[in-house]
Amino acid sequence: MFEEHDPYLVALSVLVAILGGYTGFALAARIGNSVYTGRRLLLSGAAGFLAVGIWTMHFIGMMAAPLPQDAAYLVLPTLVSFLICALVVGISLYFVSIGGPSRMRVLWAALLLGFGIASMHYVGIHGLAGPFTIRHDYPMVALSLLIAIGAAYGGLRIYIARHGGLRLALSAVAFGIAVSGMHYTAMYGMHFEPGPAGGHAMAMDGLVASQQVLSLVVALLCFLVAGGFLLLLVPEAHLKAETERPDPSVSAIRANRAAPLAGLGQPARPLVTKVPVDGADGIRFIETADIRSVRADAHYTLVHDGQRERMCAWSISEMESQLCPQTFLRVHRSHIVAVPHIVLMRKEGDGAVVELGGAVPHLVPVSRTKISELKARLGLSRRDGPHRNDAIGQSA
Repeated sequence: MFEEHDPYLVALSVLVAILGGYTGFALAARIGNSVYTGRRLLLSGAAGFLAVGIWTMHFIGMMAAPLPQDAAYLVLPTLVSFLICALVVGISLYFVSIGGPSRMRVLWAALLLGFGIASMHYVGIHGLAGPFTIRHDYPMVALSLLIAIGAAYGGLRIYIARHGGLRLALSAVAFGIAVSGMHYTAMYGMHFEPGPAGGHAMAMDGLVASQQVLSLVVALLCFLVAGGFLLLLVPEAHLKAETERPDPSVSAIRANRAAPLAGLGQPARPLVTKVPVDGADGIRFIETADIRSVRADAHYTLVHDGQRERMCAWSISEMESQLCPQTFLRVHRSHIVAVPHIVLMRKEGDGAVVELGGAVPHLVPVSRTKISELKARLGLSRRDGPHRNDAIGQSA
């Protein structure tokens, strides 16, 4: 049966699933930086776009399949299939978007998402009405479920590793594979067989929609998904301001030149002692003395406290301006380190890497132009650079 699918509609269905996944994951990535009301709206929007992507992909795939000519769609099961999809997607996103997602939490979210995609598919399939019965090959049902769960897990893992750029695109592709792979595997194991006499009339007793009506609905949803995707490509005002912000070194020179004005009625802004980060139950504050490193991620940052990274709404430039320059140093375009917590430094390629101590030590790259400054801050002379095994140990 799969060999008779329309290849153009198959390609369109996969594309719609990927675009829906990108739009939904991009909205979900903004949940952590929003206030509680905004979080609910973003979570609803993300779940809605992902559910629309799944549902639309499913019915484009149905239109690509060689269905019996007299087949029609029962409205109630079709709507129920969408509601199931929206519910499980929303719960899965909530698991991985609020607080720090653990591996077990991501696994449960992937299981729920995979079962939700499969449930939506089979409820939608059995919304078909006509003079036939549908038979499934159970090994293919099991395989389609495994594909949905496995690809959903991969997509969620990619998504939580980094919320923007290429990682977001990869998570959307994995999501599209999860949905379309499950659908077409299940379709391969599905067979239409002639039904009993009178079964057609009984099946048509409920409210039904023809394939032409469903085609119109699917076309409108395709425009919705494409429109949401294109809107996300338009940069927001604060993101544009962040990208247009002058180089930090230039800003530092200007600040030093303007420093004498602080004594003339223009005091400098005091440095912070606590940094706000996102927690499972609200906004928490980390003492700057506990911060090991800060990593830029899109328009926000990830703060490492020696155990794990926590999301902060500040940009990397704002973080640099707020932290004490005697303790913290920006060693890379996207990284700031707490110099007293460095326990190891070694050469790597044209640059270097440093290890920050804590319950969970981690490595941070150092750009080539920052090596000399960092070595000076660590009390290392030029001749004492990394030469033994290209590594230097430094007590915290």
